[in-house]
Amino acid sequence: MDVPMSWQLAKLAVSIGIVLGLAMVAERVSTRVAGLLAGYPLGTAIALFFIGLEISPGFAAESAVFSLAGFTATMALGGGYLICGRRDGLHGVLSGTAGGLAAWWLTSLALTRFDFDRTSGTLMTLAAIFVFTWLYRHLPETRTTVRPGGSRWQPLALRAGLATVIVFLVTGLAHVLPASWAGMLAAFPISMYPLLVILHLTHGAAPAATVIKHYPAGLGALLCYTLCVSLTYAALGLLWGTLAGFGVATLWLLGWMRLQAWYAARRADAT
Repeated sequence: MDVPMSWQLAKLAVSIGIVLGLAMVAERVSTRVAGLLAGYPLGTAIALFFIGLEISPGFAAESAVFSLAGFTATMALGGGYLICGRRDGLHGVLSGTAGGLAAWWLTSLALTRFDFDRTSGTLMTLAAIFVFTWLYRHLPETRTTVRPGGSRWQPLALRAGLATVIVFLVTGLAHVLPASWAGMLAAFPISMYPLLVILHLTHGAAPAATVIKHYPAGLGALLCYTLCVSLTYAALGLLWGTLAGFGVATLWLLGWMRLQAWYAARRADAT
């Protein structure tokens, strides 16, 4: 079907706003918080919503089932980027991107061989979260600092451009691919990948590694969101299904932050 220009402009505006917001958090607050927020339903929510708008809510709901397992491929992308992108500068970004995309493609190819349902897809990603969290446990924490002077227009334009290209590519390919691959593409780190590239270019490989380290911990909210919309899109429609998904994801994120605060307080009392 022909996609109205108003829908295309909406995708453009939302994509730009989300990526720039994440980048500001990484620079002004911390890369750890940015990594957690990168797991919040941002890029995937955009992709699934517009897939449902342009194709059908039922197709988006079916795709969301495969997205549940597809977040495993997203974590594989982070791992590939981490291994291959250890150098600072453009060379590190390019090699990290190549390694990350190769890991994502191979993992996605393997996952699409299986007929996932909501339970098996969720369990697959939960297992991957534990594995990657354990693997990253010794990675050092690195904060970014705002550098005085210099123009921010170039990194801002790059963030916006990357996010827009990825969103349009994902939603465009969904028109010609089966639901399994549409779901894998919707799970692609639309908001995290541009953040990694900009942090890597402007601050080096270490802050990008910190975002990758904390990304699995933030996926709980994204899992909750995707599971919810897979159940509600066909029954409630896109608007109410999306609102329900954000509500469930927000509750999970608030609970997770409380649990972290309780654990930190307990460790402080123990010392």
